[in-house]
Amino acid sequence: MINPSAAGWIEKFFIEQKTTEQHIPITEEAFYFRTRATGFIFGHIVSFDSVNPIPITARLPEEISKIGMLNTLYQMYCLTKNDSDQNNFITAAVAFYNLLTPKGFNPLQKMLPSSSNSSKLEKIIHDRVQTNEDLFSKKFSHVITNALLFVDVLAFKKHLEKGSLPEKYFNQIEDIVTSIVSLSLKSKTGISVHDDLLQKLFESSVRYNKPSNKGINTIEDLDLSYLSNDLEKFYMIDLAGISLWSDEKVENEERYFLFKLGDKLEVSETFIIESINFINDFIVQHKNEIPYFNNSNPVKNFYDHTTESVQILINRNKNRLIKEVSQSKELMQLLAKSTRKELDKDEKKKIKSQLLDICKSVPSLTIFLLPGGSLLLPILIKFIPQLLPSAFNENEERE
Repeated sequence: MINPSAAGWIEKFFIEQKTTEQHIPITEEAFYFRTRATGFIFGHIVSFDSVNPIPITARLPEEISKIGMLNTLYQMYCLTKNDSDQNNFITAAVAFYNLLTPKGFNPLQKMLPSSSNSSKLEKIIHDRVQTNEDLFSKKFSHVITNALLFVDVLAFKKHLEKGSLPEKYFNQIEDIVTSIVSLSLKSKTGISVHDDLLQKLFESSVRYNKPSNKGINTIEDLDLSYLSNDLEKFYMIDLAGISLWSDEKVENEERYFLFKLGDKLEVSETFIIESINFINDFIVQHKNEIPYFNNSNPVKNFYDHTTESVQILINRNKNRLIKEVSQSKELMQLLAKSTRKELDKDEKKKIKSQLLDICKSVPSLTIFLLPGGSLLLPILIKFIPQLLPSAFNENEERE
């Protein structure tokens, strides 16, 4: 299985997908509809539009975003260049990102000149799927990955067509996105509990602008002249639509907003109606999985999400973890004791210290070494006994 948390995953992706057999989308509209169906447009991926199926279960949110990002960029390359050669795509993608120098973003700075292009692209995608939030702020605010990744795809299209990128393209598109989302939320007939988180999701994903909607009070105030192709316009309509959704319906006033926006963008009413219906079906089907629709108890949601992520990491590194833990008799005894009664302060400190040492030797577990990562250790401690039940039973019998 492709593991985007380990080096070499892009090459493995292309091997498994057999890209020489890739079916290139016939039209931009077909590409957009297929991409939207995966959830990539909305920052919540539920599937991958790939030749060979890629499982989405047992993956971290960041890993899902990485695969979705690579696959969507690749399909855009295939569509625009009518070429499915993976090496040509990777070369073009790295060249594209080398043009970008936003504040705080230089993914290739620490890479050796001899690094392969696929390694460089892995580093780039890793950085691009992140938001501007730190690890724990992201989880508490439900902002896990960048919700504006499709802007990269739109910019990549421009680059492939022109061999360059219009000046301040990202600034312009991000400004339009945040203005439309903000205006959509203001125009709603009723404010739903997810609106604040939805706006935060987009604002946290902005890289090139500080969100500012001064002077934007109506659709007439929006300057949409910068949008030059249907993909950009479709994207704006769908983002407005998901902002307006609440309680499994879009009220008449909100439909009017969408039709008025569509009129200014010169998007057909047929697409507007199709967008409303698609968004409703998508949210109704996946509402329980979409973080910003489930904010009734942020602390509980943080714990549930983090527990799931930690469990995935533990299962992947089960054999290595068993080996490392088993080498420390004291740690084994303390972990066994923790399953039966509360440990004292010194015992907890010993477990924490020894587990952090183990995490240093297992690359996939370095999340526990990040600032605040020690807060996740109780979750790790909770699952370890399940890996070694027989050993803990033996410890109990000896006592």
